[in-house]
Amino acid sequence: MKAASHSIAQYLLAILCFGGCIHGLSVKAEDNLGNPIPRTIVNSLERNQIPLDAISISVTEIELGKPGKHQGKAILGWRESEPMNPASTMKVLTTLAGLDILGPQYRWRTKIFTDGVIRQGTLQGNLYLQGSGDPKLIPEEFAKLMKDLQALGIQKIDGNLFFDRGAYAPSVMEHNTIDGESLRAYNVPPDPLLYAFRTLSFQLGKSRTADFIDISYTPTLSQLKIVNQMQLVDRSCDNWKSNLRFNLDPETVASTDQSITAQFSGSFPSTCRGVNFNVVALDANTFLTQGFAAAWELAGGTWVKPPVGKDGAVPLAARLLLQFEGISLADDVQDINKYSNNVMARQLLLTLALEKMGKPATTTNGELVIQSWLKQNGLHFNGLVIENGSGLSRNEAISSEQMNQLLLKARNLPVGEVFYNSLPIAGTDGTMRNRLMTQLRKFLHLKKKPEVRMKTGSLADVRAISGYVVSKSGRMYAVSSFINHPNAWKGLEAHDQLLSWLLEDGPEPKHAR
Repeated sequence: MKAASHSIAQYLLAILCFGGCIHGLSVKAEDNLGNPIPRTIVNSLERNQIPLDAISISVTEIELGKPGKHQGKAILGWRESEPMNPASTMKVLTTLAGLDILGPQYRWRTKIFTDGVIRQGTLQGNLYLQGSGDPKLIPEEFAKLMKDLQALGIQKIDGNLFFDRGAYAPSVMEHNTIDGESLRAYNVPPDPLLYAFRTLSFQLGKSRTADFIDISYTPTLSQLKIVNQMQLVDRSCDNWKSNLRFNLDPETVASTDQSITAQFSGSFPSTCRGVNFNVVALDANTFLTQGFAAAWELAGGTWVKPPVGKDGAVPLAARLLLQFEGISLADDVQDINKYSNNVMARQLLLTLALEKMGKPATTTNGELVIQSWLKQNGLHFNGLVIENGSGLSRNEAISSEQMNQLLLKARNLPVGEVFYNSLPIAGTDGTMRNRLMTQLRKFLHLKKKPEVRMKTGSLADVRAISGYVVSKSGRMYAVSSFINHPNAWKGLEAHDQLLSWLLEDGPEPKHAR
């Protein structure tokens, strides 16, 4: 047996070395027997010094079987059963399970209670906000909420704000990061009362009317002032952040003085026509308090005095003023997958825990709900590790073969089209907006254009893709591939080569050698 295995390995190495051997690449014969990797992909990996034992590939053709059920036919497999870090492609599992368990029309509920009374247009008492984890409670949604409050006959509020975050266990709201970048928007921790992703987004650009730098921001906060001390310089817009200095003072406000100053200094290139500077620099209560106060004022409401916001459970004697429902889960999943929003994915996992196992929600319970869903669908994923459901993790793991099983299962679920439409489209939108544009132009003459719908993922040392390719002949392929290696950031080319190969209907492996 050992001799036979050795000869097979030599044969495979000979195939992969056709036209020039690949030095330093480790190959296991049993991983790829009968399905060698296309030559263009091997060449790309070699150029970028990514060994073959650092990549996994699974390609499945999805065919319509009987009675109307989609079936999978294996096309290419390379280390496909090996659990690997999938980065943000883990969102495929979280969003598909979420859609199927909760339904596309599921909506999060934010409740507002009061311990006071409404007299002559004034609410005399405090407001208690109780969240359920709405991941997209943004200014536009707050504007609707304020109109609902005014419809109750309230024009003025004489009271403070209390925030009930009891829906989540305290541990899931801790601000832990895998890279130490706590001020970056992608690292925002979950929050049952997450407002505008707790992110201040400043827009900077040269004024159209003078040699001046215009700075605006969103969401509006009731007591934020901008101090602009930047100088315009004649320089390329590349690396515009390098000479920008930002300071927010204070990051936590006292109840007596709630003013906040955002100070910009340094230099800014005159060639920049509009760039965004996003920062997470305020504590959750300050951000929500000033965001709520500003939204109320923008709607025409007033305060007797600026409200103070703090944590507090809803008192038993408080009465419900209104229950606000956010946008649908189908719309949320679009944002999660198109733009790879981490905190939204994490909150979806916690929502599964909240809805199926009660509060306080934990990631452990969210994982149990997903594991149960997998078993109900006949999927047994050995080696699967779910840490937070977003892929922003060094510990999460899944195999490319398992990911393809999910993609195939999606085609046979009632939510399959909603899920399919949520994936970024190559050359069109989301994280695939600038990918494969040259390759797709080759098919402009075709009446029915091929397309690539692909969830992407990237971390330091990780590059991943998972989704669907509809080829020039109309065939549909599920494809997942992970690269775990220090040179993974160079793997985009190999992944694009793989997708291009499938757009052309992936020549049979024996022709692709």
